[in-house]
Amino acid sequence: MNGIVGASGLILDELLLWEKGGKGRRGMSMVAAEVPEAPIAPELCGEGPDFPDLSEIDVVRHYTRLSQWNFGVDSGMYPLGSCTMKYNPKLNDRLAATPEIACVHPMLDDASCQGVLRIMFELQQFLAAITGLDAVSLQPAAGAQGELAGMLIFAAWFQSRGERRTKILIPDTAHGTNPASAALCGFTPVPLKSGADGRLAVETVAAAMDGETAGIMLTNPNTLGIFESNIRAIADVVHSGGGLVYGDGANMNAVMGIADAGKCGIDVMHLNLHKTFSTPHGGGGPGAGPVCVVRVLEPFLPGPRVVQDDGGYRLAAGGPESIGRLHAFHGNFSVLVRAWAYIRSMGPENLRQASRLAVLNANYLKERLKGTLHLPYDQPSLHECVFSDLLQHGAGVTTLDIAKRLIDYGYHPPTIYFPLVVPGAIMIEPTETECRDDLDQFVAALKAVVQEARDNPELLRQAPVRTKVRRLDETRAARHPCLRG
Repeated sequence: MNGIVGASGLILDELLLWEKGGKGRRGMSMVAAEVPEAPIAPELCGEGPDFPDLSEIDVVRHYTRLSQWNFGVDSGMYPLGSCTMKYNPKLNDRLAATPEIACVHPMLDDASCQGVLRIMFELQQFLAAITGLDAVSLQPAAGAQGELAGMLIFAAWFQSRGERRTKILIPDTAHGTNPASAALCGFTPVPLKSGADGRLAVETVAAAMDGETAGIMLTNPNTLGIFESNIRAIADVVHSGGGLVYGDGANMNAVMGIADAGKCGIDVMHLNLHKTFSTPHGGGGPGAGPVCVVRVLEPFLPGPRVVQDDGGYRLAAGGPESIGRLHAFHGNFSVLVRAWAYIRSMGPENLRQASRLAVLNANYLKERLKGTLHLPYDQPSLHECVFSDLLQHGAGVTTLDIAKRLIDYGYHPPTIYFPLVVPGAIMIEPTETECRDDLDQFVAALKAVVQEARDNPELLRQAPVRTKVRRLDETRAARHPCLRG
């Protein structure tokens, strides 16, 4: 029996699921087969998986217990910077679970699923209106795949023109997946340093732009939580050199309904529906990363896309210039339904208001915590604010120690050590769904932790102390995972 060491040091009698049960236990009864058994080739047979024999109550208690140990936005503030872990209305979950929507088979013909095709068609239109771009594909199944689609569109565009361009400019404040997306499509990422104000300078882009450069991948607002106010001039420089501008839309939660990507000069943009548009995310999924483009790039979009004609709605495969399918069917379809429901229920003005409140909350935290934590870029924030552990160095306390101690106060830690341009970064995104009272409690907790760092730094280095499991060796756990406890 494997026990788990609790905060008091006592062994908690909690068995892992694999160690529960007894031979012969059953949680269900299988209906007798109505067809004769078919023999299976011996070479396809093995010893079978080592599954335990469990009763229904064994399974229910195990997973209920795990859910009570877990942390999510429904149980507390989840201030992960650059991830937009906001509370999402349960109404949209309920709509996505509607049997007439959730049970539609993806291989039905168009005439038999007009309702869900209409949802997809309207979502395409909504996202085009929100971004200010002309055409949308819902194909990408997540943000990183949306980035990949954008870079594939870049490559297809230049190939169609008979041009060979090999480089992509990427600022040091871009999302971390941008260089990988560019490299996967055969481009060489060229890093660009941001200025002292946390923004990318037009002159920096102009100096790097040449005939081999396919374009730039720009995150706006960037990972410092700062709006790239030079975006239009940067786009003009790239366009004058024959390049394209990619806008990473993962931080759309700060600017939806306010900033027009098309007017900013962006040619391609992906959106993380699971961050901005009402799908709870974390733990690797589910997600959706639609890609939006200007009119001239529409032929290159991945298909199929939903179109409307006299016969209603139908799926249209991509043309000869399309980059093709990115996966089977329509990805995490329930994510698309949630996004559609969120946009329909919010309306244009409330989408704008959500962005305003997200920006207000981030600036409120920045001002309340200024002086408690080091603020490397004292600029107006958008969706998030980035601090560092510089003021705690004298006590020998690190960003990791602060984050671990916050767990003892009941908070999920913010994003740490990213962006890389800020050593010891502490990136906090409160989102629009946290009220002022909750923000004040979070500030009080952080200030208490910083005071403890002065008075008793060893307490932080031992944290967390009030959890089921004490501080783990995360590097060793990643390299040598123990999956059975």
